Amino acid sequence: MKWLGGLCLSLAAPCSWAGLGAFCTDTTEPGAAVQDRLIQVAAVVKAELAASGHHAAIVARSGLALQRLGQRYSHAGVSLQANPNAPWSVRQLYFACDEQRPRIFDQGLPGFVLGVHDAEVGFVSVLLLPPDAEATLAQAALNDHLALQLLGNTYSANAHAFGLTYQNCNQWLAELLATAWSGLSADLPGSLDARAQAQHWLQQQGYQATLLDVGWRPLLWLATLSPWLHTDDHPAADLAEARLRVSMPEGLERFVRDRAPAAQRVEFCYTPQHVLLRHGWAPLPDDCQPADGDRVVPLEGS
Repeated sequence: MKWLGGLCLSLAAPCSWAGLGAFCTDTTEPGAAVQDRLIQVAAVVKAELAASGHHAAIVARSGLALQRLGQRYSHAGVSLQANPNAPWSVRQLYFACDEQRPRIFDQGLPGFVLGVHDAEVGFVSVLLLPPDAEATLAQAALNDHLALQLLGNTYSANAHAFGLTYQNCNQWLAELLATAWSGLSADLPGSLDARAQAQHWLQQQGYQATLLDVGWRPLLWLATLSPWLHTDDHPAADLAEARLRVSMPEGLERFVRDRAPAAQRVEFCYTPQHVLLRHGWAPLPDDCQPADGDRVVPLEGS
């Protein structure tokens, strides 16, 4: 039962810079040493983006206790060099606690990395796209009307990837990618129409949502005690097998790699002593210890 709480928190927390559930009332901030470390990590990520020659990137960060479900990353957005908030700020869906509704939010990289919530070891992933795919994504992401057109009305952390009742943060990003890359207009009469069109294109292109194997059906019922988790949008066959198909960074990265084989990946991890960078699709180790070819950046104050 202990991991169920991790599921609720892990799936709820990633889409909120201020927090969800208990996070909406928990004002505890990381200590000064942790904040300083994560700001240094963000500076390393930003420097790598600035030196890449690219103008946009898909970025993801690790979250809380998702290892039980086989997931390192929980939340993703689009980092944009020309973001009006600040260079390389991340445009993303988040849950506004004060308004109790989802919003589109531009967040600087330091704030994005501070949302990792991992005090000792954390991870950030960056996908750099081929020119055409990058250009259309950047144009779509910076289009305020389009971004809002794809925003669902009701948030659910475990929203079914091909449902319209709810939406989670990664699902909004998937639908943004679809609208940007399909060549179809999102200027439709309503949000549901634009989202349905995007989801139809994703299905046609073979997008596979991440399969979360909960493992025991009663846990799905317990999960619904959280106001930010729902099961009524999931197919009965999946619920019978205690599994959920949800848009997660892992599935988005797999889709991008399949659709744009020339895409490049840079993964970052950090410990209290260093930041580790690896170019390529081979994942960094869980303990964030370097191998041949990895770049190590010492952290000040470590």
